Amino acid sequence: MKTALITGATKGMGRAIAFAFAKQGLNLAICSRNIKDLEQIKAELLSINQQISIITVEADATKKDQLLNFAQTAEAQLGYIHVIVNNVGIYQPTSILDDAEDTFDFQLSANLRPAYELYRYFGKKLAAAQNGHIFNICSIAAINPVVNAGMYSVTKAATLSLSSIMRLEMQQYGVKVTSVIPGSTLTSSWDGVAVDANKMVLPDDIASAVIAIYNMSAGANVNEITITPVFGQL
Repeated sequence: MKTALITGATKGMGRAIAFAFAKQGLNLAICSRNIKDLEQIKAELLSINQQISIITVEADATKKDQLLNFAQTAEAQLGYIHVIVNNVGIYQPTSILDDAEDTFDFQLSANLRPAYELYRYFGKKLAAAQNGHIFNICSIAAINPVVNAGMYSVTKAATLSLSSIMRLEMQQYGVKVTSVIPGSTLTSSWDGVAVDANKMVLPDDIASAVIAIYNMSAGANVNEITITPVFGQL
């Protein structure tokens, strides 16, 4: 049985992707900063598929030691990790000139460093096994920067670039790397904002795309997929 590791899996896109992989019959390793959220989602996931194994680790993915502990725990309890979903990220709607003093470091730690560190941890193992798939959840802001979310746009652009480098490094080993580029998606980032859900991408749309890509033949890879609202960005 294969295993998927997902960061930030209790909300939004990460949550939807976790449920999608559970329905596919994959074991899951998931992390979050909130242990109660982890306990709740584990129960929900097992209610739809009691045949899979799920490990949960309370971890702040912006902290390298906690992130790597998550990776090590997942390996120790579930064995080889076949799928890595770098989902964790935080949207901060401020212009660079108005950033707080810690914004630069925090946005790097939240949006770029987790994907980098997990790639460093798992990359050579995936290459040696010549088997695996990495999904990096980027953002349309990586392509069309949002002036009122400057460092978010910068770090997401860096994540997209990192994802491209991962793909080039891994392709000789047959390991797949896909950049998922969502537009305005109805996640907790929009809490408190009046929006029309019918004019946004839904987390389930992202999960459906990830699963469709995952299920492609061994010789096919989707380098990038962009999913945006049919009416345009909000």
